[in-house]
Amino acid sequence: MCTLEKRGNVYILTLTGNDEHRLNPTLLDSIRSALRRLRSEPTFPSSVLITTAHGKFFSNGYDLSWARSTTSQSITSSRYRMMSSKLRGLVSDLISLPMPTIAAITGHASAAGMVFALCHDYVIMRRDRGFLYMSELDIGLVVPVWFVALLECKIGNPKARRDTVLKAAKLTAEMAVGKGIVDMVGGNAEETVEAAVRLGEEMFKRKWDGQVYAKNRMVILGKVLDKLGFDETVEEENGKGNRSKFFEEDNGKEWIKIVIGAWIIMAIIWRFVVLSGLLPM
Repeated sequence: MCTLEKRGNVYILTLTGNDEHRLNPTLLDSIRSALRRLRSEPTFPSSVLITTAHGKFFSNGYDLSWARSTTSQSITSSRYRMMSSKLRGLVSDLISLPMPTIAAITGHASAAGMVFALCHDYVIMRRDRGFLYMSELDIGLVVPVWFVALLECKIGNPKARRDTVLKAAKLTAEMAVGKGIVDMVGGNAEETVEAAVRLGEEMFKRKWDGQVYAKNRMVILGKVLDKLGFDETVEEENGKGNRSKFFEEDNGKEWIKIVIGAWIIMAIIWRFVVLSGLLPM
């Protein structure tokens, strides 16, 4: 679960508890509910949102154990799709949020958890604990297309993106700063959050219009928003299930066109044969 509190001129959303903060439907719904409450606050001129977490994990990604805790493959697939849909909804909420956002990473952020962190405008990472880690390659999963679209927007160096995805590199705060993934390194957990609060207060002083800020962010991350429209699922082992529903529907339409085309050609041939007198009318 999570809490939302106001500290000075900034809001702090905290993933509570000492678990791994796996992105299951319960946690995702809780975060989105907090963002809806935040949108209802009188935040003009724009405030700032800071997201952080208790314990040794910022977020360890999708809750794959929950998804696979059934003997029914159809239920497992449905749970994959549910987590994907809810995370994509959360990412859309963050991108359109009318205020700057800061992720104060105080622990490990893996796979979808790393993606969740990078959806924020600024990232501050604790020095003495935690990795950024796109773990998909190590655990036999395929990275969804929209994950890659976000990484392309957030990690400017192609070699850094390659190492992040195709080496499954475990990046410390210092390494992440060097690759341009993280903006700033904090000390311990408390110091990292305090650094985020100071940054937030500085941005608040600019008194930006939140709606204008959000629209500019949506332009910058337009590629990500475009990809969120696809029904990407949590990918299964060995690349199974990595075709989106959109692709399958589109492929089905192509087969319909082929069948119709074949019938038209057969009708033309039959008509030609009949008119040529090769067969009686």
